[in-house]
Amino acid sequence: MKLNISAAALLSSAVALLAATPPVRAQTVLWATKVVDVSSEKAEGKAPYSSAKALGEPNALPLGALSANAWSPGKDGATEFIEVRFARSVLAQQLTVVENFNPGAITKIELIDTKGEPHEIYANPKPGPIPDAFRTLTVKVAPDPSKYRTAGARITLGASKVTGINQIDAIGVANVLEQMVKKDFAGPTTADVATVQADSTLRNLGPNVNSRQTDTHPVISPDGRTLFFARQNHPGNVGGTADPQDIWFSKLTSGKQQTWSPAKNLGTPPNGPEDPNGLASVSADGKVALLIGVYEEGFMRPKGFSTSRRSPGGWSVPRKVEIDNYRNDDPEHIDGFLTTSGKALLTAVTRPDGRGGQDLFVSFPKPVPVGEQASPNRPVQWSKPLNLGPTINTAQADFAPFLASDDKTLYFASEGHGGYGKSDIFYAKRLDSTWTHWSTPRNLGPVVNSPDFDAYYTVSAAGDHAYLVSARNGTGGSKDIFRVALAPALKPEMVTLIAGKVLDASTKKPIRAIIHYENLLTGEEIGVAESSPVDGSYTIVLPAGVRYGYRAEAPDYLAESNNLDATSADKYSEQHQDLYLVPFRVGQKVRLNNIFFPQSRYILQPSSFPELTRLVKIMRDYPTLEILIGGHTDNQGDDVNPAPNQKLSEDRVNAVKKYLVSKGVAASRLQTQGFGGSQPIASNAQEETRRFNRRVEFTITKK
Repeated sequence: MKLNISAAALLSSAVALLAATPPVRAQTVLWATKVVDVSSEKAEGKAPYSSAKALGEPNALPLGALSANAWSPGKDGATEFIEVRFARSVLAQQLTVVENFNPGAITKIELIDTKGEPHEIYANPKPGPIPDAFRTLTVKVAPDPSKYRTAGARITLGASKVTGINQIDAIGVANVLEQMVKKDFAGPTTADVATVQADSTLRNLGPNVNSRQTDTHPVISPDGRTLFFARQNHPGNVGGTADPQDIWFSKLTSGKQQTWSPAKNLGTPPNGPEDPNGLASVSADGKVALLIGVYEEGFMRPKGFSTSRRSPGGWSVPRKVEIDNYRNDDPEHIDGFLTTSGKALLTAVTRPDGRGGQDLFVSFPKPVPVGEQASPNRPVQWSKPLNLGPTINTAQADFAPFLASDDKTLYFASEGHGGYGKSDIFYAKRLDSTWTHWSTPRNLGPVVNSPDFDAYYTVSAAGDHAYLVSARNGTGGSKDIFRVALAPALKPEMVTLIAGKVLDASTKKPIRAIIHYENLLTGEEIGVAESSPVDGSYTIVLPAGVRYGYRAEAPDYLAESNNLDATSADKYSEQHQDLYLVPFRVGQKVRLNNIFFPQSRYILQPSSFPELTRLVKIMRDYPTLEILIGGHTDNQGDDVNPAPNQKLSEDRVNAVKKYLVSKGVAASRLQTQGFGGSQPIASNAQEETRRFNRRVEFTITKK
């Protein structure tokens, strides 16, 4: 955001540098992001030669030489292995293993599905040295990849059969049969073309949104129903036409016609009579805003960022966002974006560790200090900004970051990547969890970009439309806000929007809480959100390809988790789900909704482990706590013989107890009881409701 409002508009008549090319189907390549098991390693953690060095895209160079950036087994056994997980699941058609040094030892490759079950796709009963110094082993998935979704892989080595140190640099899957790695191994390839084309013309949002003054920096709420933007020197600003910039908003009144209500000033706070106020992003529920600048005695100062929360009485006084080692050497130019997941803060600032002009950086929430508890009242502390790297940043200005709700697709404006004008809009895909590895940025083409100023591109969670500011064809020659419908090649990946309320399970009163959501297969926390202190409402956005668990947390309560299987989601959807918190007192029951067993069996599935890990933590945090673990089934077969269901419920709770004891919980604190199908909580007439009767819960017997 340019805060020196009196400066001339950034315009250019540059000749188009890139021609529009029809999009082709994009290749989805996933490189391993987590090690879940390894037989041995020469070093641990993230040290050279550790198993963590097999994560991410190929980076062990030069090929054919021993590299500290690849995994080396610590033993020379016949069955050395590494098991990894990908950031999300995919209908895999091929798997690639980069053996950067001493190849030929791989004996077996298994894909791991979303239930944790293995599927062998490669076997070599006679491993041994091969004449090549390195190898990219690519295996096609046969016969039918649609039978399951791949969430991970397990690579087994006969290390003793190849003399010397064996190394694996990278493990990846793809959903198409395309080359995943360049022949020179310099990095991953892509089936994407250089530029992309939107599928409609730019449409001005009309006089309810745009004015004869400059209207800029649109921010669409994830649900697509509220548009925030800035107006410069408008008579309706708090300080009138002398007021350089205020934040305004408009509501979508007709989704089919894409019509908007007359814009309204956001009010004071955060708008003031003398300062250029700007909104950088808004939370999933539209109630928490990231603002440009720090507010001191009611005045905005361009020293960083602030947050403000909306309530029935208006927006709260902005509170400074604390970022370690924050610095911006050009305070007139500053942008930011708080991701929908709440797990990353993007900033566009000028720093000594940048490449020139504004660069894009990312900060992450710092861990809550030991002994303190996370709560909505505790402000988040953010880490030192990390440069997104040379793939994204150039020697010129790179700014206006927007990360789509899939937490992967980055849209930004750049003056250094070339294009149709002085600043064009580009997009790139995040390739791993380092935030420094990105696909090559792609220009969004001549419908979006022009020889004029084009920036501040924002997309709703549904991904159907984008909004941006452009200097072309604006009202009275000013900058206006436009909408464009997106072609498939331009859309982020599919997501599901979950909305509901956090309620006291006993009184049904709303609770202010923190909502956590995680990948049930890997246990990794994907994102956080807050519920409203007024009505308990919350909204979270879950990218497709993952089975999620999510829960609310608040002091003096225990959480009942919920889950969503989005592994095969192929379109945007919205769902309603209330979350319940159970008061922490004797006699209260807590349902463990994220405990999973195979049908008619009592073996815990891996997706149960995050839920059980939290229960272990509760037992450790409250050393005098004692509980009764109860198991329940549906009533199928009870009319003939209820004994099998009774036995199954007992076996399942005993499996839960055995797991807890294995993690250090004293058996004397755990009672178990199976109830079979005798205590249903929903109708057994149909599967849609019958599934709720198959459950594990615990009752507090001693606090």
